[in-house]
Amino acid sequence: MDLQRVVDDLALRLERPLLLEDGRQRVVAYSEQDGPMDDVRRHSILRRHTTPDVRAFLRATGIHEATRPLRTPGAPELGLLPRVCVPVRHDGLPLGFLWFIDAAPAMTEPEIAVAAEVAPTLALTLFHESMASELASRRELEAVTGLLLREPDADRTLIEAGAFPHNQPVTVAVARPVRGGADETLRLTLERGLLALRRCLARHHPLHLVRYDHAVLLTAGTRAFPEEMHAALGTPVLVGIGSPRPSLSLAAESYEEALHAAEVVANVPEFGPSAEWDRLGVYRMLSGVPHGNLHPGLARLLDEAQHRPLLETLEIYLDLAGNAQAVSRRLRLHRTSLYYRLRRVEELAETDLRDGEERLSLHLSLKLARLSGRYRPSPLPVEIETTGPC
Repeated sequence: MDLQRVVDDLALRLERPLLLEDGRQRVVAYSEQDGPMDDVRRHSILRRHTTPDVRAFLRATGIHEATRPLRTPGAPELGLLPRVCVPVRHDGLPLGFLWFIDAAPAMTEPEIAVAAEVAPTLALTLFHESMASELASRRELEAVTGLLLREPDADRTLIEAGAFPHNQPVTVAVARPVRGGADETLRLTLERGLLALRRCLARHHPLHLVRYDHAVLLTAGTRAFPEEMHAALGTPVLVGIGSPRPSLSLAAESYEEALHAAEVVANVPEFGPSAEWDRLGVYRMLSGVPHGNLHPGLARLLDEAQHRPLLETLEIYLDLAGNAQAVSRRLRLHRTSLYYRLRRVEELAETDLRDGEERLSLHLSLKLARLSGRYRPSPLPVEIETTGPC
């Protein structure tokens, strides 16, 4: 049966307004409120839940343990009038609470008995709705997981269930928590944040998945929502965004790109807190290269902390295409010192910077070392632009 219809019928029979909450004291349904109204009832309807102090007060009256109707006292300091609480249980399982304001006038015992007779119907309806919701959530979770694992027909399951529009492109974003680990508290934080974000992005038909060390958001269309993810997830995250794909069946491709983009953001601070796959430059090309495939001489330098200034000089030199003047200005380093460092790199790495293939191998190796976290250069000094005398 429809919960709202049952609630409205009961309110009409008793000629008294009522409100139904679920087991977590979130508002599920309520009748027309034409009787006494206190602040708690008003705020519950507006916010869809009561405040923590009100929940604590009512819990202390024994509502969660009750198996039959009970009267709860008022609390003027909380804006709470006296109430009658009818517990809603199915096979002994507490599923919710039926609330009546017990004032002007107080409820009679026959009226309470009528409400108690309806409680099993409400309980069965709540039970069916919770089961349907849980089943739908589980099916969606399984389908999204299958989609990202490239399982056949996972996209059709989501489309036929109305969870994603047919013939719409899909974009995948991945959020990696800044603080590592995979504890349950962090997972719950990400889950709550994604559920709230889905409500805000409802017209983009979002889907989500929380994995052991990252969260995934799929949206219909070609736009991603990194700013919204940063704001909603309740913990600092780094966001990678894959390229849009023309259909949901290809979401795994966008997902793999988003994973790599998130890895780049985590190891290359210059990108900031989020990055798109299409804008990763050389890091996009390195996505499939094993991180251990480094220039042999460079690998030796990476293992010694005292060589870090040489590596940083080499990277800037290669980034600026060997322009010694630009490198000296960027590093605030005298040209003689720059040439000395470059000669030391050649000696220690057993390389020749005049050889184009050697320069390319060294350059790519430095970027791969960044991706693996093996090489983290120091922040560059801030360049000061001069515009002439003041």
